[in-house]
Amino acid sequence: MERNLIVERAQEGKALAKQREDFREGRPRKHSKSQVQHALELLKTHMTHIYNEVEEMTGITKRALIRRKNELEAKTF
Repeated sequence: MERNLIVERAQEGKALAKQREDFREGRPRKHSKSQVQHALELLKTHMTHIYNEVEEMTGITKRALIRRKNELEAKTF
């Protein structure tokens, strides 16, 4: 019985949260858009920088940079 109340409350809260425009389900991103944008600009403008160097400079992993770059390219097309 108590479990049902908890589940019901959680569902109500989630339904209310989904009505907000800025609602985003799931784990929050570790790095902000501006941080990722800065790292991608380093890759783009300074062709001498490679992913490993940008990772050391910004703290954003190589895999995360590649993933975010692919996401941005997919939105562009």
